[in-house]
Amino acid sequence: MSDVVSERPAAGPQAPVLARLSTLDRFLPVWIIAAMVLGLALGRLVPGLDDALSAVEVGSVSLPIALGLLIMMYPVLAKVRYTQLGRVTGDRKLLIASLVLNWVLGPALMFALAWLLLPDQPEFRTGLVIVGLARCIAMVLIWNDLACGDREAAAVLVAINSVFQILAFAALGWFYLQVLPAWLGLPTTSADFSVVAIVVSVLVFLGIPLVAGFLTRTLGERAKGRDWCEQRFLPKLGPWALYGLLFTIVLLFALQGDAITSAPGDVARIALPLLAYFVLMFGGSFLLGRLIGLDYARTTTLSFTAAGNNFELAIAVAIGTFGVTSGQALAGVVGPLIEVPVLVALVYVALWAGRRFFPDDPTVPAPRIAASTASTTSGSTR
Repeated sequence: MSDVVSERPAAGPQAPVLARLSTLDRFLPVWIIAAMVLGLALGRLVPGLDDALSAVEVGSVSLPIALGLLIMMYPVLAKVRYTQLGRVTGDRKLLIASLVLNWVLGPALMFALAWLLLPDQPEFRTGLVIVGLARCIAMVLIWNDLACGDREAAAVLVAINSVFQILAFAALGWFYLQVLPAWLGLPTTSADFSVVAIVVSVLVFLGIPLVAGFLTRTLGERAKGRDWCEQRFLPKLGPWALYGLLFTIVLLFALQGDAITSAPGDVARIALPLLAYFVLMFGGSFLLGRLIGLDYARTTTLSFTAAGNNFELAIAVAIGTFGVTSGQALAGVVGPLIEVPVLVALVYVALWAGRRFFPDDPTVPAPRIAASTASTTSGSTR
C-alpha cells in the first residue's frame, strides 16, 4: 500500500472531485440507503417474495443472495497482489492484534452489551451473541477497499477469520451461552451449532471468490502482464463489486423486510447494542493500530476486519437453531440493517482520521481522492 497515492489517477490541482467520479461513486451512500429501503419495501409489499428467495439455498443462505455476495467479493479479491501476501503474514503485530480483537475482545464486548442493554430479552440477547461470534469474511473486503485499506492484509486476515470460524465458533458459542453466564449467575441458553453450516459458509462465501480472484490475477499477469491487469482489466471489473453489494442489500432486506418493518420497537432495541458495538470496535481497533505503530492502511484494515461481522452465517445459525420466526433470527436480521449504513459512515471516518492522525503517512489517500471513497473499488488500483 506504500504506493497507494502515487499510482492513482492524476488530476490537476483545480480538478473538481465530483467531475471525475462516476454516478455510482458519487452517490454511493445514497444508493446503499435506497437499496435498503427498496428491499424493505419489496419484502413488505410483495406477497410470497421471501418464500421465493428462500426456495433454493446455499449453506442456509438464499441462492440469489449467495450469488450477490460472490459477485461482490470477486473483483476485490482479483485486485489483491498475491505475491505480497508474505509481507502480511510476517507482520506479527497486525496478526496478533487481529486475533485478539476478533476472537477475544469482539465476542466479549457483544456479550457485555447484550446483557447490559437487553437484560429482559433473552432471545434477542442470544441472537446478538451469535452475531458477535460470526467474524466477518465477506463485506469487510468492500469497506476496507472503499477506505483505501491494505488489500493484501485484508485477504490474509479474512482467511484467518475463516479458519478460526470453523475451529472456534461452536466452542465459543457454548462458552458465551452456557459457561460464562453460569459463572456470573445469569440464565444460560442451550444451542447446538451445525459445524457443517459453518464450513459451507466459509467455503462458499470466501473460498469460491478467493480462488476465482487468485486465478484471475495470476493468469492475467502471466498472459498480459501486471500493467495490463491493473490499468485496463481490473478497472473494468471493479464496478461489479458495488453492483453486487447493492444487489445483495436489496435481496437481503427483501427477504427479511416483513420481519423488520412489523416490529419497529424490537428493531430499535436490538439496534442500540449493535450500534454501540460497531462504533466501539472500530474506534478501539483504530486507536490500537495507531498505538502499536501500524500505518494508515493496515490500521484501517485492522479496524474494519474487527468491526464487521459475518451476518450471513449469524442469520443461518440463528434460523437453523431457533427457527425463522424466533427472536434470535430477528436479531441476526437486524445486524446488517445497522451494520451497512454504520460501516459506510465509518469509511468516511477512516479517511478523515487518516489525514488527521497519520499526516506524513504515504498510505493515506490524498484529500481529493479520499473524497471519493468508492474510487478504489470501482476502478483505480494500487
